[in-house]
Amino acid sequence: MTNWTPSLEGRPGPLYRVIADALADDIADGTLPVGSRLPTHRDLAFRLGVTVGTVTRAYAEAEKRGLIGGEVGRGTFVQGQRPPPAPLPITWPPAGGNTADAVVNMTTVHPEHAVAVQTFGQTLIDIAASGRAATLIGYGPHAGLPEHRAAIAAWLERQHRVRTGPDSVLLTNGAQNALAVAFGAVARPGDVILAERLTNIGTKALAATQGYHLEGVPIDEHGLVPAAFDSACRRLGPKAAYLVPTLQNPTAVVMPTARRREIIEIARRYGVVLIEDDVFGFMVPDAEPIHGMAPDITLYVSSVSKSLAAGLRLGFIVAPPELRSRAEATIRALQYSAPALPAEVAARWIQDGTADRIVATQREEDLARQRLARSILPADAVCGHPAAQHLWLVLPEPWRREDFIAEARRRGVIVTGADAFAVGRASAPHAVRLGLCMPRGRDEAARGLRALADALDAPAAAMLSIV
Repeated sequence: MTNWTPSLEGRPGPLYRVIADALADDIADGTLPVGSRLPTHRDLAFRLGVTVGTVTRAYAEAEKRGLIGGEVGRGTFVQGQRPPPAPLPITWPPAGGNTADAVVNMTTVHPEHAVAVQTFGQTLIDIAASGRAATLIGYGPHAGLPEHRAAIAAWLERQHRVRTGPDSVLLTNGAQNALAVAFGAVARPGDVILAERLTNIGTKALAATQGYHLEGVPIDEHGLVPAAFDSACRRLGPKAAYLVPTLQNPTAVVMPTARRREIIEIARRYGVVLIEDDVFGFMVPDAEPIHGMAPDITLYVSSVSKSLAAGLRLGFIVAPPELRSRAEATIRALQYSAPALPAEVAARWIQDGTADRIVATQREEDLARQRLARSILPADAVCGHPAAQHLWLVLPEPWRREDFIAEARRRGVIVTGADAFAVGRASAPHAVRLGLCMPRGRDEAARGLRALADALDAPAAAMLSIV
């Protein structure tokens, strides 16, 4: 392991990004050669005097840029790809507010909720006048206040097709925290957890920081491959399997009902708990969650981040009775309880119909951006369900993902390569994920999509890095 301690002085911006920028510079000037093993999250945090979480975010940011890659059980290493010279800034919004020449950021799935913004202030005024301040700012029950859990149970049935009672719902600080709780309820450090071979970056970071052995299982155009899942269960004896059956992240695939039943049957055969991430489920109302088919072996995880407002940081778990006490104990250990104020906001919106209006607006916008993308990008390169907030772009020959990412950046668009989602040492396809809802407005989205289409039409650019 290299004894790397970056210099952070004089660098503007959030601390995690400052560390990632310093890492990029040290790779570019040869201070960190290709193949160098980086310090552990905890070691670097100690050297810099920052939190482990800050280093985790910095490494995740560097992995998005294609600078580093993690290998389960071995550590984090500098990748063969070098950052392009004079990279365009990643800051957002652009300085001065001039969007004409600004970078189009398509790296994250970060929807903007105009109705929520318009409603939020009045909701806070109503809460202030309600006489509930003492209840909302004090310590609450570990699983959340009963009235908030009831509101979420109603919301899940209305928008996610999950039928459950309030007692089965446990509130958390967003879906990422809900995953940490779910993992902690069924596994211990060193235990194997299966995941789709391409999975969301936050899950990779969680497994790495908490010491779980995340093992990737092959996927196809319908999601997790049953035969491969069966083999992995038989060979590895996993405690759980994490999957996103509806609008999978990053491929935007919706797993067919028959495939879901196959996965459930295999999980039952080997005694594997299924951790279902359904944050995008509201976008595909006819997709029945795995929870509905197998509630006794499923820890269902979701949040309001993609549907109502990411900043509320309100997530939830639906747990079967035999796992409920363990999940609640994990919540107590991690954060005692989720804050009641964000849950109060969400509950009021659910009860007065505001939440349904927000979702309807979000669906309309997401569908419009998918139509826009599919009208601009070549049809044979576009993959995924047309209701998704993101899109999987499979690169045609002769493009390699690292060259395409560099060319896209040169043209003013930032995207995320498939390697950022690859689990362990799994090889990643030559593809990129586009966050269609990240650009501010359809005009900006169209500008970024046209730049990507132009890049795909310029195959000569793909050969420029070959000497």
